[in-house]
Amino acid sequence: MAVINRIAEFHEEIAAWRRDLHAHPETAFEERRTSDFVAEKLAEWGIEVHRGLAETGVVGVLPGRQDNGRRIGLRADMDALHIHEQNDFAHRSVNDGRMHACGHDGHSAMLLGAAKYLAETRNFDGTVYLIFQPAEENEGGGRVMVEEGLFEKFPAEAVFGLHNKPGLPVGEIGLRAGPAMAAFDIFEVTVTGQGAHAAMPHQGIDPVVVASQIVTALQTIVSRRSDPLDTVVVSVTQFHAGDTWNVIPNEAVLRGTVRTFKSELSERAEADIGRIAKGIAEAHGASAELRYERRYPALVNTETESALAAQVAGDVVGTARVEADAEPVMGSEDFAFMLQEKPGCYIWLGNGEEGGPGSCSLHNPLYDFNDEAAVIGASYWARLVETAMPKQG
Repeated sequence: MAVINRIAEFHEEIAAWRRDLHAHPETAFEERRTSDFVAEKLAEWGIEVHRGLAETGVVGVLPGRQDNGRRIGLRADMDALHIHEQNDFAHRSVNDGRMHACGHDGHSAMLLGAAKYLAETRNFDGTVYLIFQPAEENEGGGRVMVEEGLFEKFPAEAVFGLHNKPGLPVGEIGLRAGPAMAAFDIFEVTVTGQGAHAAMPHQGIDPVVVASQIVTALQTIVSRRSDPLDTVVVSVTQFHAGDTWNVIPNEAVLRGTVRTFKSELSERAEADIGRIAKGIAEAHGASAELRYERRYPALVNTETESALAAQVAGDVVGTARVEADAEPVMGSEDFAFMLQEKPGCYIWLGNGEEGGPGSCSLHNPLYDFNDEAAVIGASYWARLVETAMPKQG
């Protein structure tokens, strides 16, 4: 493994930043302490700091030795989740009900580590934009940064991202050109029946029974309505109805998510959910209304930038430890909005093999980013800049 020696020298400092961020998690568009922390570090190292995109976003502008016109962006997310942490280590969350359960604390710390090294050495020509993004979880902070002019203000020719991956050993990296992560859609079905006493159900129209049949029928979208060679997931994740033991409610609400890699499959799923819900409801004398939102598009890595990322990853961890044609995943990422605007690549960084440190799944109240991965991620970022924009002379 060929991590950068200088970055390895301040590995403990990176870990300390990460643990500080972990202890003070902030959720979407509320990352004020976090953005202050990031901005202060960048300014300390002489990096030009810009703030205000997507409310709490931070962008550092770092020129190399010479301006050759090249520009690339590196992006890390900063936000936490609404989860009650169950860990008992010293850096556990002090903000009750909020937790860094996805490793964005580690992502930010690694990009800070790369920023410190690059500011010291400037062993590149061109300019790197250090993009610290808020609100990746559900709220689309990446979309907001793009809409508010991220790439007009900071005209990167390519942009790169990464995410830690529990279950993948530390020192291994995965990526793939083309569709790598699924689009993220949400839906809400409101079933309206007629309330009644629970002891006299014949006097009403039970929306719970209707909604239950809709949940079961929605599974046919995948099993019977989709080509087996296409990848589609339809999951009902919420079922809300009633307030007490002995009353059949007037209304039941279903919520869930759809994941696809193709926009036409998303459109078909929306139509199928509406048709199934309304058909079943009408058969029982009830009604159903569908609300459907397309939150994140599919994340699609470009060929040239993926080849560059694979090369740099191989330089850092060894080519044998890079899976350059990794399986796509059905999770989603709002980095996809940046990749709709610019070519780039998003990689998966090993956080710990199964059963070992760092293997706890994402969005779990016992998750913790593995600090052993930090020097690898920071080295990858730094080598990416030096390789994409090499110093001349």
